[in-house]
Amino acid sequence: MNFVISPLALILGLAVAMSAASAADKAQLGQALFFDASLSQPAGQSCASCHDPARAFSHPEKGNIVALGALPHLVGNRNVPAILYASYSPAFHFDAKESHYVGGQFLDGRAATLEEQAKGPFLNPLEMANPDKKAVVDKVRVAVYGPLFEDVFGKDALRDTETAYARIAEALAEFQRQPQFRPFSSKYDAYLAGRVKLSASELRGLRLFEAESKGNCAACHPSRPGPKGEPPLLTDFTYDNLGVPRNPDLPFYKSGARQNPEGPHFVDRGLGGALGQRDQDGKFKVPTLRNIALTAPYMHNGYFTSLRGVVEFYNDRDVRPLCAGILTSEAEARKRKCWPAPEVITNVNREEMGRLGLSDREIDDIVAFLETLTDGWMIESVH
Repeated sequence: MNFVISPLALILGLAVAMSAASAADKAQLGQALFFDASLSQPAGQSCASCHDPARAFSHPEKGNIVALGALPHLVGNRNVPAILYASYSPAFHFDAKESHYVGGQFLDGRAATLEEQAKGPFLNPLEMANPDKKAVVDKVRVAVYGPLFEDVFGKDALRDTETAYARIAEALAEFQRQPQFRPFSSKYDAYLAGRVKLSASELRGLRLFEAESKGNCAACHPSRPGPKGEPPLLTDFTYDNLGVPRNPDLPFYKSGARQNPEGPHFVDRGLGGALGQRDQDGKFKVPTLRNIALTAPYMHNGYFTSLRGVVEFYNDRDVRPLCAGILTSEAEARKRKCWPAPEVITNVNREEMGRLGLSDREIDDIVAFLETLTDGWMIESVH
């Protein structure tokens, strides 16, 4: 049988192929940019310096609260978030029906999209510390992947600074949309697909995680497949004030007056600071719990060093007495059976957490379930 392919079909097929190739090339360019340590001022820090692929693209030095920037005497004020699955976050917006903010990037949602987020670290004095966009574009222009930039965006793509800078961010965002940033390869994924059984403790932990009368964790971290069978993202991308205490070990408190004029009295307003709205103070973006076992310390200021500490806090934050000092470490608080006052006392979520009534075994079971959310389980099981 002879098949005749119309000219229109050929044109459409070629367009699809060119589009796919363009996206692949753009992602390749984004990967080169992501790992290029020459793009900071001084050179030595790349995106990967703070987002290590081996730790779910979070901070590579386990236990450190914040990452050092290109200028080693300067530090940021927040824990480095993992960026796996970040591409699923919707553009930042206010959900009028639910009366809350949703989506965006960064812990405070100050960037609406991945592209906007990618523009930030290059110019942040506490991160890559470039003086302006031109400095970044000039470095890209002489990089070994400079020709690839023109292959992707066309001749003279780096001539205009504003346009070139936007394209740099576009390539970085495309790289973060690739499969390595959304592997869905945890033991829990295998369980949902019927390829493995959870242990007794893990299964109890899942049930507690989802039970409204127990952990109720799934209220903010949905754990069931979507309506079309899509894997759960373990976040609803909303913002919440969990009542997290100030972290006495946060090095930002000791930063100079230029970086932190409030000194030890600094309070991170989170979403409220980004929006300039006091009624949103203390709220931070709900993270995905995928790979949570790899990304300690936890919370915006790294207050918690262990998953068990986090679950204990969720369980009895409003039951234990207040610690005598507001600057009490997690270890000391757990030893004294108290919790310090929240960093921001307004807007604290007291409806879904704080007095869950979980037993020690139930806490252990929830932690066991959380450990099934680490990607790469199937790879590890094969080898």
